Amino acid sequence: MSPLLESPRDPATAIYDYTMESGSGWMYQLRAGQVLRMIDVEGNQAVDTIFYATHAIEERYSAIDTLQRQGSLYLSTGSQLISTEGRVMLTIVADTCGRHDTLGGACAAESNQVRYSIEKRWMHNCRDTYLYTLATHPLAGGRDKRDLAHNVNFFMNVPVTPEGQLTFADGVSAPGRYVELRAEMDVTVLISNCPQLNNPCNAYNPTPARLLVWNGGVE
Repeated sequence: MSPLLESPRDPATAIYDYTMESGSGWMYQLRAGQVLRMIDVEGNQAVDTIFYATHAIEERYSAIDTLQRQGSLYLSTGSQLISTEGRVMLTIVADTCGRHDTLGGACAAESNQVRYSIEKRWMHNCRDTYLYTLATHPLAGGRDKRDLAHNVNFFMNVPVTPEGQLTFADGVSAPGRYVELRAEMDVTVLISNCPQLNNPCNAYNPTPARLLVWNGGVE
């Protein structure tokens, strides 16, 4: 299957449509068969996303199992996101960006200090957004700091050098590009729409992301 594949779904038929500002958090429970579309509204935004099995609090997305299963560092159309229990959580069914990062992780106060400078510690970051959302959202289901897990950086460009080093580069996305994922089980989605101002992945300009959900089938 080609990495680039447009979706037949019409946004007008979505059962849910929400635009989240950069730096904000979001949680949603997808039922098996439902489809989530993430739209990079203005281009090169990083949408940091963690997936949990709704009915099994210890089970969540595993970057290690996902990379081993598909033999690729990047996600795109046809990629299956695998859980810590080896089960398929979601499948990417459409993608107009082409690849999404699985290795860069989520920015944090500590990583901002190490990568940039000690003065960056106080800048807003995805880890703090995750923690705040888990502490305040009714769908958190008792999850807390211990449940921060591997995340996917949708639309983010993190090339790997021949020496195995990660490099944070200008994005490969563009305004209006999107990725769609079909839930293969009941999945709880946790997103931090990244506020990062220190690397070029989002052109130093955090922007909104639009989220749509459809019921099963093509609508």
